[in-house]
Amino acid sequence: MQSTTQYGGAGAAPITHPCSGARNINARDAEIHPGEIAIGVVIGRASEYFDFFVYAIASALVFPAVFFPFADRLDGTLYAFTIFALAFIARPIGTVIFMAIQQKFSREIKLTIALFLMGTATAGIAFLPTYASLGTAAIVLLALLRIGQGVAQGGSWDGLPSLLALNAPENKRGWYAMLGQLGAPVGFVIAAGLFSYLLTNLSSEDFLVWGWRYPFYVAFAINVVALFARLRLVSTTEYSRLLDAHELDPAPVLELTREQGSNVAIGAMAALASYALFHLVTVFPLSWIQLYDTRPTAEFLQLQMWGAGVAAVGILVSGLIADKLGRRTTLGTLAALIALFSAFVPTLIDGGESGQNIFILVGFGLLGLSYGQAAGAVTAQFQRKYRYTGAALTSDLAWLVGAAFAPLVALGLSANFGLGYVSLYLLSGAVGSLAALSLNRALEIRD
Repeated sequence: MQSTTQYGGAGAAPITHPCSGARNINARDAEIHPGEIAIGVVIGRASEYFDFFVYAIASALVFPAVFFPFADRLDGTLYAFTIFALAFIARPIGTVIFMAIQQKFSREIKLTIALFLMGTATAGIAFLPTYASLGTAAIVLLALLRIGQGVAQGGSWDGLPSLLALNAPENKRGWYAMLGQLGAPVGFVIAAGLFSYLLTNLSSEDFLVWGWRYPFYVAFAINVVALFARLRLVSTTEYSRLLDAHELDPAPVLELTREQGSNVAIGAMAALASYALFHLVTVFPLSWIQLYDTRPTAEFLQLQMWGAGVAAVGILVSGLIADKLGRRTTLGTLAALIALFSAFVPTLIDGGESGQNIFILVGFGLLGLSYGQAAGAVTAQFQRKYRYTGAALTSDLAWLVGAAFAPLVALGLSANFGLGYVSLYLLSGAVGSLAALSLNRALEIRD
């Protein structure tokens, strides 16, 4: 399939897909400020993370009892975490499929289909019959809907994070790079707050029969709002021209792999410590508390919401630090701190409420500082023609390698061998980040 971007000569403006070109004929010469792009990034990421955390929390609290009642609680949770990981496996596949859709049609059509698929899969989970009423078919349908979420997640890449990083002032790129990452704590607070409210105000029976479905209804509604908000941005002539000017159009995946495959691998590994920590302070401890502690789940969710607030502050601070020290130095320093933190994981998690409180608050703080710049390690590594597709696939692979199996591995290791192995798992992520950063000295974004 041919690329949709052609060039009329050196320095000539790119000529895009006919639909895009027609749309741009009447474009006014308006300047798009980074703050305007940031709005689209924050809206899009917050809605995606809310979907993400609704499913993640349900995997720890609901699905073991609802879809795997035939297994004991530990095995049921491990089964649920296995299905949880399917979305991350499907995500790069979705990216490739929807890049082809964008090449053939347009960015708006691609985004509309992807977010419609996401909403359909999310609503489908909300209406899904349980194992008690449908048997094994319920598990199969849950897995298929989860795969649908992953494919849609890959297809929802709109290029705005890369555009934001490239369009930001030279001395503010660390600050603007972190804005999209704020969607993570925002999405977590809303999702955890909903589940905490339902757990507090419903009986256990009502929660497992119908209460858990409400967050999925809310996720569907938020998806609809986010769809229109993001389409309103990416479909304007000004944004289209700016995306074209930075060559943020799909490139052939095989060509990207052949020409820039090492950059994809290094970019995915550079923020490995952050992605590994991501699920070790959100999903894993929630499942561990359910299995091995008597602490009320609603109370623990509220603690995690405070932790998400700390992470939000950390993300903001990371922008200031990165603009002072550089993105590579910031990521490397945080990877070293995460490695140090990993040594205290068993003592803190198994240290009663005070130890767990410290684990959550410190862990979320480190997560915010590191995750705030995780996206900044992506765009700089690629030649201009590969930047759009390369950034998307690098993000997909970072999630797959660093986060997809983290809850499954951490719970399985801690249940069978002890919490010390969770420390080793997190340490391996930090070592991976440091190794990748040592191979790449050019993570700072340059046009």
